[in-house]
Amino acid sequence: MRHHLAGAAACALAIFNAQAADPQRAAWVTAERIRHADTEPQNWLITGHDYSDQRFSPLKSINDGNVGQLHLAWYYDLDTHRGQEATPVVVDGVMYSTSAWSKVQAFEAATGRLLWQFDPHVPGSIAIHVCCDLVNRGVAVWMGRLYVATLDGRLISLDAQTGKPLWSVATTDPTRPYAITGAPLATGGRIIIGNAGAEYGVRGYVSAYDALTGKLLWRFYTVPGDPAKGFENEALARAAKTWSGEWWKDGGGGTVWNSLSYDPELDLVYFGTGNGSPWGRKPGEGSKGDSLYAASILALHAASGAYAWHYQTTPADEWDYDSDQTVALATLNIAGKARKVLMQANKNGFFYVLDRATGELLSAKNFVPVNWASGVDPKTGRPQVLPQARYAYTGGLWVGSPGGLGAHNWMPASFSPATGLEYIPAQELPFPFLTDKEFKPVELGVNMAIDLAATSLPQDPKTKAQVLAGLKGYLLAWDPVAQREVWRVTYRGPWNGGLLSTAGNLVFQGSAAGEFAAYRASDGRKLWSFAAQTGVVAAPMTFAVGAKQYVTVLAGWGGAFPLVAGELSFKSGRQVNRSRVLTFALEGTAQLPAASPLSEPRLAAPSVPPEPTLAAEGAKQYALRCGSCHGDAAVSGGLVPDLRYSAALVNDALWKAVVEDGAHEANGMVSFKPEATHAQLEAVRAFLIQRAQQSALAARAAKAR
Repeated sequence: MRHHLAGAAACALAIFNAQAADPQRAAWVTAERIRHADTEPQNWLITGHDYSDQRFSPLKSINDGNVGQLHLAWYYDLDTHRGQEATPVVVDGVMYSTSAWSKVQAFEAATGRLLWQFDPHVPGSIAIHVCCDLVNRGVAVWMGRLYVATLDGRLISLDAQTGKPLWSVATTDPTRPYAITGAPLATGGRIIIGNAGAEYGVRGYVSAYDALTGKLLWRFYTVPGDPAKGFENEALARAAKTWSGEWWKDGGGGTVWNSLSYDPELDLVYFGTGNGSPWGRKPGEGSKGDSLYAASILALHAASGAYAWHYQTTPADEWDYDSDQTVALATLNIAGKARKVLMQANKNGFFYVLDRATGELLSAKNFVPVNWASGVDPKTGRPQVLPQARYAYTGGLWVGSPGGLGAHNWMPASFSPATGLEYIPAQELPFPFLTDKEFKPVELGVNMAIDLAATSLPQDPKTKAQVLAGLKGYLLAWDPVAQREVWRVTYRGPWNGGLLSTAGNLVFQGSAAGEFAAYRASDGRKLWSFAAQTGVVAAPMTFAVGAKQYVTVLAGWGGAFPLVAGELSFKSGRQVNRSRVLTFALEGTAQLPAASPLSEPRLAAPSVPPEPTLAAEGAKQYALRCGSCHGDAAVSGGLVPDLRYSAALVNDALWKAVVEDGAHEANGMVSFKPEATHAQLEAVRAFLIQRAQQSALAARAAKAR
């Protein structure tokens, strides 16, 4: 399962003990430092700032009175051109961050000088197992070492001074379609990490490894496995009673693919779990059991990995309502009593406040409009699901809100103890749900008519207008005690960046339209903005060197929305990917180079229209095999090539080389020969030619108007 790059464990232990005597060593982060992060506000010790994952900084040299003077201090062009989702860590003047393809960088924090970069050489073929872009959300730092989890399932320990690998372990089965995009959590000499892949039919779990040696310490599976093989613990035996059919053959899902938080006093680690696999119900099956612990928030004892409690936000989920959103810990005054709580703005549209010692529901309220449930029963904690939302019962089309991308996706929220408000990157993204009576889990473990939008949306202006009108995005300031909105800032559309709040009465957020801005935390007034030249989805952070405060954000358009939504993603602001680290200060003097304007490539479609039946079959094959990367209806959202303009459409040899032989596998475009016949792939080409011709006609008509 593992191999050691630094020699025998005994030798490593001797080295580690020697290092322990030198606390001045680079990146010497301990549990005590993280626990008391507010006492050294110049640092940002873990991706969420501290174990509570509040993403709040006590720094206030940059504040609501002077933020208008903020300027770019330095920038660094990253060598990857996919989504950038990491939040950097700063320890004693050195910044550690990650970029797409799980690369790691170390910078001199005040100047941006690159100290080193580590490339784990993730194989391009892993892209077919990653639903939502080739991203990474950051590193963990512990006693002179960095820890990065890679897309292909490895956990790697690096020397923080040099970037040299010390050990590497395979945390997932390489024969199964697992991936990792989240940042590890370091505590108590353990490195804790989950994984992704529920859409592809895997069984979720979270693991803890010895920070020194990489030895597996414990593993907790989030869903039960094959009953014939027995259950790993009593919690899973109980969970198995809530599943029906032969769920283990589809993996079960419930993956832990985003951030984790930790309470050192209770020694509990908290995280959310993803959808079940598949998350839809089979025709006529209806709701048979809750499918624990999918779509839930869980607490485990960090020392042992033993189950402590769970709260399921979406029982019997059939809408892709993962609960992997950031979980913030805080102390709130509720009914005149100080309560230690856990808060989450869930993908399903409800904001939850739980007692973090017991998992007791304290309150829940929808923070966006929802039409799948009328509310959450305060006594049972269960959502009051509306009958029409159970589309597997009715067999008809139902447009759900939120849709599968959620009211709040992975982008981190931020809680400010100064204002008592949670700042949420909220969105409204309705989605059409329809039971596919002939569903077979070929690629995505989803029981729905996946080709619905791809085959009907471009030709139906009315449907297109309705969907576009429903796309909204906003920065929402939410009172978690009163469970009410305090203020909001409206954006052009959904899929905007994560949040940072500070003691300077500021909230920072980037947008899908390419603006990085600062707002007054108390009332939402915009005080400053910067044109980032690309969409920003990552969460910012702030640090200080000497007496000077800086704010950093990774810019780089990406993620599921621009990959899957195609033309719909243009509502948020049509973007290309320009991946950079951007750092700002009050006396910054740097300037970005001028960005070339966005231009339409030339359509490569032949003049002869394809055979309609063949193109219709190609539309189905495209939606099943290609649409999750190249976009709805073959319209690219700005990350990968737009296939309507591909020279391969009119070049037989090039089409075969790329699609069947995998000539571009290193970039993530694998061969589809193992999964599709030559005839099916030719049908896809016919559909793409049809789409190119339709687009050319539409362009000429628009020009004529």
